[in-house]
Amino acid sequence: MSTTPIGRASRSVMALNFTLMFANAVGIASYLALASRGWRMPQEHGAVPVTGEPFVWVLALPVLGVLFLTDAVWGVMLLHNKEWKGRLWWALIAALWLVALVVDFSHH
Repeated sequence: MSTTPIGRASRSVMALNFTLMFANAVGIASYLALASRGWRMPQEHGAVPVTGEPFVWVLALPVLGVLFLTDAVWGVMLLHNKEWKGRLWWALIAALWLVALVVDFSHH
Protein backbone atom coordinates (compact mmCIF):
# COMPACT_ATOMS: atom_id res chain seq x y z
CA MET A 1 0.00 0.00 0.00
CA SER A 2 1.32 3.40 -0.92
CA THR A 3 1.56 6.22 1.57
CA THR A 4 1.78 8.85 -1.18
CA PRO A 5 -1.36 10.93 -1.74
CA ILE A 6 -2.97 10.37 -5.12
CA GLY A 7 -2.66 14.03 -6.10
CA ARG A 8 1.09 14.03 -5.50
CA ALA A 9 1.58 10.84 -7.54
CA SER A 10 -0.38 12.19 -10.49
CA ARG A 11 1.60 15.45 -10.36
CA SER A 12 4.87 13.52 -10.51
CA VAL A 13 3.60 11.51 -13.49
CA MET A 14 2.55 14.73 -15.23
CA ALA A 15 5.96 16.25 -14.51
CA LEU A 16 7.67 13.16 -15.94
CA ASN A 17 5.48 13.31 -19.07
CA PHE A 18 6.21 17.00 -19.51
CA THR A 19 9.94 16.43 -19.05
CA LEU A 20 9.99 13.61 -21.60
CA MET A 21 7.95 15.65 -24.09
CA PHE A 22 10.37 18.56 -23.71
CA ALA A 23 13.37 16.23 -24.08
CA ASN A 24 11.86 14.80 -27.25
CA ALA A 25 11.18 18.26 -28.70
CA VAL A 26 14.80 19.23 -28.05
CA GLY A 27 15.91 15.86 -29.43
CA ILE A 28 13.91 16.25 -32.64
CA ALA A 29 15.34 19.72 -33.20
CA SER A 30 18.87 18.48 -32.45
CA TYR A 31 18.47 15.46 -34.70
CA LEU A 32 17.29 17.58 -37.62
CA ALA A 33 20.04 20.16 -37.05
CA LEU A 34 22.72 17.46 -37.00
CA ALA A 35 21.24 15.48 -39.87
CA SER A 36 20.81 18.58 -42.06
CA ARG A 37 24.58 18.85 -42.38
CA GLY A 38 24.50 15.83 -44.67
CA TRP A 39 21.61 16.90 -46.87
CA ARG A 40 22.39 17.38 -50.53
CA MET A 41 21.91 20.79 -52.04
CA PRO A 42 19.55 20.71 -55.05
CA GLN A 43 22.15 22.58 -57.13
CA GLU A 44 24.69 19.80 -56.54
CA HIS A 45 22.40 16.93 -57.59
CA GLY A 46 24.53 14.50 -59.58
CA ALA A 47 27.73 16.57 -59.19
CA VAL A 48 28.76 15.41 -55.72
CA PRO A 49 28.82 11.61 -55.44
CA VAL A 50 29.16 11.44 -51.63
CA THR A 51 27.70 13.72 -49.00
CA GLY A 52 28.86 14.02 -45.41
CA GLU A 53 26.47 11.29 -44.27
CA PRO A 54 28.96 9.11 -42.38
CA PHE A 55 30.04 12.01 -40.19
CA VAL A 56 26.48 13.19 -39.66
CA TRP A 57 25.27 9.74 -38.65
CA VAL A 58 27.99 9.55 -36.02
CA LEU A 59 26.46 12.69 -34.47
CA ALA A 60 22.74 12.33 -35.24
CA LEU A 61 22.24 8.60 -34.71
CA PRO A 62 23.10 8.66 -30.98
CA VAL A 63 20.43 11.34 -30.42
CA LEU A 64 17.89 9.18 -32.23
CA GLY A 65 18.99 6.03 -30.40
CA VAL A 66 18.95 7.47 -26.89
CA LEU A 67 15.53 9.05 -27.33
CA PHE A 68 14.16 5.91 -29.00
CA LEU A 69 15.15 3.85 -25.96
CA THR A 70 13.82 6.52 -23.60
CA ASP A 71 10.51 6.61 -25.46
CA ALA A 72 10.28 2.82 -25.43
CA VAL A 73 10.66 2.79 -21.63
CA TRP A 74 8.18 5.66 -21.35
CA GLY A 75 5.69 3.75 -23.51
CA VAL A 76 6.02 0.61 -21.36
CA MET A 77 5.48 2.70 -18.23
CA LEU A 78 2.35 4.25 -19.74
CA LEU A 79 1.00 0.82 -20.70
CA HIS A 80 1.71 -0.50 -17.22
CA ASN A 81 0.07 2.48 -15.47
CA LYS A 82 -2.89 2.60 -17.89
CA GLU A 83 -2.54 6.34 -18.27
CA TRP A 84 -4.57 7.37 -21.32
CA LYS A 85 -3.63 11.04 -21.47
CA GLY A 86 0.06 10.17 -21.36
CA ARG A 87 -0.46 7.65 -24.16
CA LEU A 88 -1.90 10.38 -26.36
CA TRP A 89 1.15 12.57 -25.72
CA TRP A 90 3.42 9.59 -26.41
CA ALA A 91 1.61 8.95 -29.73
CA LEU A 92 2.00 12.62 -30.66
CA ILE A 93 5.74 12.46 -29.94
CA ALA A 94 6.03 9.26 -32.00
CA ALA A 95 4.25 10.98 -34.91
CA LEU A 96 6.60 13.98 -34.64
CA TRP A 97 9.61 11.65 -34.75
CA LEU A 98 8.19 10.01 -37.88
CA VAL A 99 7.76 13.43 -39.50
CA ALA A 100 11.36 14.32 -38.57
CA LEU A 101 12.63 11.08 -40.11
CA VAL A 102 10.61 11.64 -43.28
CA VAL A 103 11.99 15.19 -43.55
CA ASP A 104 15.53 13.90 -43.05
CA PHE A 105 15.30 11.08 -45.56
CA SER A 106 13.55 13.24 -48.15
CA HIS A 107 16.69 15.40 -48.33
CA HIS A 108 19.10 12.58 -49.12
